[in-house]
Amino acid sequence: MRNIELNGRAPGLAETQRLATWQYGHFTSMQVRGLAVRGLALHLARLADANEEFYGYRMDVDDEQRLLGLIRHALGGEVDASVRVAFVPRAERDLPPDVLVSVTDPASDAPRPPLRVRTDGYRRDWPEHKHTATMGLTYAVRRAGAAGYDDALFTGPDNRISEGTTWNVAFFDGDQIIWPQAPMLKGVTMVLLQIALSMNATPWTLRPVDVAELPSMTGAAAVNSICPAQPIASVDRVAFSADDKLTGLLRDAWQSVPFDTL
Repeated sequence: MRNIELNGRAPGLAETQRLATWQYGHFTSMQVRGLAVRGLALHLARLADANEEFYGYRMDVDDEQRLLGLIRHALGGEVDASVRVAFVPRAERDLPPDVLVSVTDPASDAPRPPLRVRTDGYRRDWPEHKHTATMGLTYAVRRAGAAGYDDALFTGPDNRISEGTTWNVAFFDGDQIIWPQAPMLKGVTMVLLQIALSMNATPWTLRPVDVAELPSMTGAAAVNSICPAQPIASVDRVAFSADDKLTGLLRDAWQSVPFDTL
């Protein structure tokens, strides 16, 4: 399954060339199951906030309903899929942005082998938004790969951990789940997990996490819309136990998160 629609139709050649040239915009990615999405309201809020920041464009209820219609149209009757919704500039700068909806096959949420992660002193531009300025994080992944690692974990000049390249990170200290507090994207999956953990009475906290604290952690996991609990085997030279209970707690919480119909 592959489909790309611009404002509800297949883009023309000139539009495709324009889209390939522009390096400005923002997006959200979601997993659709049974024509429903976990955290749909959070995805819409993310898009609305970024539209106001990057385009000065404020979405209203009618805009949200139109957007949902564009997603359903791009799905073309499919009920399970991976969907990316992007807002990209029009050729006429004074008009609201175009809506680009990309549909691909549904991604499995089964964890991959535990990741070996390398810290990297990079911080995304506008870290609170999910935008298309991704060359820096891609370069961080390539640097990590060249050094023998699978991915990169960003740290600030104060050595405090923020986020992974395309994921949030959670740690476990044996008693509670710890989410780093730093300039970063508040991922939809992370927010939903925090709510579910609270509902399940699972202890968690949000606080600054220094790289020097890593040896005191018993487990670590990467969290995003594809996988809510991807185990991390190590960060730099600090290894984590393969049988730590962190991923189990996260997966149990994720199973309790309800779906919202598109």
